[in-house]
Amino acid sequence: MILTGKSTYNYIDDYLTEIQSKGRYSVTLDELKTRFDTSEKALLQNIYRLKRKNQLAQVRKEFYVIVPPQYSNRGMVPPTLFIADMMYFLNREYYVGLFSAAALHGAGHQQPMEFQVMTKKPALRNIKNQKLNIGFFTKTHWEQGQITEKKTETGYLKVSSPELTAFDLVHHNKKIGGLNRIIPILEDLTDSVKPSVLSKTAKTQKTPNIQRLGYLLDELGSESLSNSMFKLLGEKAKEIPLSLAHKNRTGPTDGKWNVIINTELDF
Repeated sequence: MILTGKSTYNYIDDYLTEIQSKGRYSVTLDELKTRFDTSEKALLQNIYRLKRKNQLAQVRKEFYVIVPPQYSNRGMVPPTLFIADMMYFLNREYYVGLFSAAALHGAGHQQPMEFQVMTKKPALRNIKNQKLNIGFFTKTHWEQGQITEKKTETGYLKVSSPELTAFDLVHHNKKIGGLNRIIPILEDLTDSVKPSVLSKTAKTQKTPNIQRLGYLLDELGSESLSNSMFKLLGEKAKEIPLSLAHKNRTGPTDGKWNVIINTELDF
């Protein structure tokens, strides 16, 4: 049956309410096309109407987030409520990482401004507007055992383990504010990091990242964590600068980790 006029409005509104009642906050254009026997033009007109009323927000082409009344002032729900559905829609592997993962593990005293997601190449375009700020980072591979699942009201969210989060923070520190910004987060995160898991995770990481993280953990007083992966270095640890954000490669060298301290850090 073709739905037109007011009846189309009612059916779409009712359908979105039904979706929310099942704990989902997203819908796709293809889903609406399948659900309603009406023209694409009519559907798009209704989508536009709901967007104007702050009841629906477009996040990606043909992917929309349902905005319930409690979030209408913001015009958007937290990314934790739809990111899994969006990555499924995009057919992309992912995990929530970096500061966002650290926050989900209880590290940090406030929610990061940017919601950070790790995925595989090709890179996804960041989403940044008045309602939403999602940053996408890429890596070639990760072990599934390094990913945990966090329960949300919409289901489960893939999140890097505390140990993988620590390595990712060090590896991407230049892109997310530098070493001094990640240090307090690392300090909070150490409460959730297990030496045995850190050692196992380190086996899949590049040697310079082990050196830099090991040095930072020592300076934070977490020698039990750093020592768990120190034995993995062997003869592989070439002398490297601690900070890649600084061009200078001069400064005192930490003999244990073979790291040149080429920047001032706030511990």
